[in-house]
Amino acid sequence: MKKALILFTNISVIFLLFSSCSKLADNKDLYQAVVQVAAPISDTGCLSGAVKGTMLAGKTYNVCGNIIVNRGDTLTIQEGVTVNFTGNYGLGVKGSLICLGTKEKPNWITMKSVVKTDQVGADPAVDPAYAGKWTGIMGDTSCYLMIIKWTHIEFGGGTPTGTVATISKSPYPLFFQNPYGIFVLEDSWVYGSVDDPFRILGGKIAVFRNTFEKSGYTGGEAMNAKAGTIGNYAYNLCIGMATNGPKLSNSGAITGVPGSNVRMYNNTIVNCGYRRAAAGRGGSINFEQDAGGMAFNNIIVNCKFGLRVVQNPIADTANTRYGYNLYYGDSTSVCSQFIPSLSISTAISQPQETDIPKPSTYLPTGWKLGDAYTAPASLNAANNPQFINAPVPLPAGYNLRDIVVVGNYNFGLKPNSPCLGIGYTDFTPRTDVPVSAKYGATELTPPGKDLGAYQSNGKGNQH
Repeated sequence: MKKALILFTNISVIFLLFSSCSKLADNKDLYQAVVQVAAPISDTGCLSGAVKGTMLAGKTYNVCGNIIVNRGDTLTIQEGVTVNFTGNYGLGVKGSLICLGTKEKPNWITMKSVVKTDQVGADPAVDPAYAGKWTGIMGDTSCYLMIIKWTHIEFGGGTPTGTVATISKSPYPLFFQNPYGIFVLEDSWVYGSVDDPFRILGGKIAVFRNTFEKSGYTGGEAMNAKAGTIGNYAYNLCIGMATNGPKLSNSGAITGVPGSNVRMYNNTIVNCGYRRAAAGRGGSINFEQDAGGMAFNNIIVNCKFGLRVVQNPIADTANTRYGYNLYYGDSTSVCSQFIPSLSISTAISQPQETDIPKPSTYLPTGWKLGDAYTAPASLNAANNPQFINAPVPLPAGYNLRDIVVVGNYNFGLKPNSPCLGIGYTDFTPRTDVPVSAKYGATELTPPGKDLGAYQSNGKGNQH
C-alpha cells in the first residue's frame, strides 16, 4: 500500500510539472524558463568564443575576440563587474543575457584605456565616442531575454566582424531583434555610438531611467524602435543625440505581431538633432510609419524639432496621443519648430493646448496644420524649465551642437520650476514586460506629477 501511494504521488508530481510547463508555454511566460543554472567564469586570461555562466561580482574580464552566448545558454553578470574589450569585438547573444549592476556597484562594459573627450565644442570627427571602438551587444533572433540594469555601456558601435556579423552587419552598442522577446534597459548609461545607441526590431521593452549621451556621429536616435515594438520608454535623459531622442516606427513588422506602440513619458531631451544634416530630420520625439503610442510629460529643450508625427509614410495617428510637454528654445529658429512644419519636416503634429507654451499664444492667425510660421521674439528663452544646473539659456560662445554630455550639469528641477506638479497622470504604463528583479522590469514606474525625467518625489531618473 505504501509503494502504491508513493507511485501515485510521484505520478501526481510529474503530472503537475507537465501541466505547469504546458500552461507556461500557453501563456508565453518564457522568461521564467530560459535562464539556466550558471557556473562561475574565471577572470584570468582573455575571453573569446563561446561563453556562458556567471561573471562574478567585482571581477574584471578582458575580451580579446568575439564572444558568443549560444542558443539555450545564459550569461549572467553580477554587480560591480567590468568587461573590457581590447579591440573591435562584440558580445553576440543567441541565448539570454542577464546583466545586474546595482546603484552602489554598477557594471561597466567598455573599451579598455580609451579616454573620454568631453570638452565643449570638441570636433566630433576626432572624438572616440563616435568611433565605434568595440562592436556592441548584439542579440540574435533567438535571444528571448536581454536584461541590463545599472550598467555603463561606452564607446560601442564598431562594425561587426566574424561570428557577430552573422547576427547583424550594422553596428549598434545594443541590438535586439526578437519580436516575441523581452528587452529591459534600466538605470543605465549609454555613452557614444556611431549610429543609434540601441536598435530594437520588435519585442516587449521596458526602458526606464537611463542616460544617453553623445549618440550618433551624423545620425542616430536615443532609441530607434521598429517592427512591432511595444512597451515603455520613460524617465530617460537624452542629450546631444545626432537625430532624435526616441523614435518609433512599425516598418519591418512581421505578420501576427502587434503594431509598434510605446508610451514615451517623463523624458528630458536636450540639444538633439544638430549632427543630422538631412533637412527636416532630427529633434526630439518621432512617431513614424504605422506606429502609435503616447508622449506625455516630456521636457524638450533646444532641440531642432518638436514632437513629429510623420505624414509619409504616415504614423498610426488613430492610436497616438500626446500633450503636457514643455518646449524651450533660445532662438527664433528653434521656437518656430516647436510644432514642425509640413513643408520642412513632413510632420502633421497637432498643436496641443496642454503644452507649454500654449500654441494659441504664438501661432499666427489663420494658421493651418502643417503651415510654417515664425515664432515671436518674446518666445525666445521663455518658459525656462529651471533645471538645478544646466546650459539653459545657452551660455555665450556655445553652439547648440556643443552641449552633448551631462558632465557636471544637474537636470533636476529647482523648487520654482514651472514643470512641478503639472504632469498628466491619467494613464498607466504598458504591462507587456513582467516585473521581476532579475528577469523583467524592476518596476513599471507610473507617470510622474512633474514634467521630465527627474521627480521631486525621487521616483524618476537616479543619475
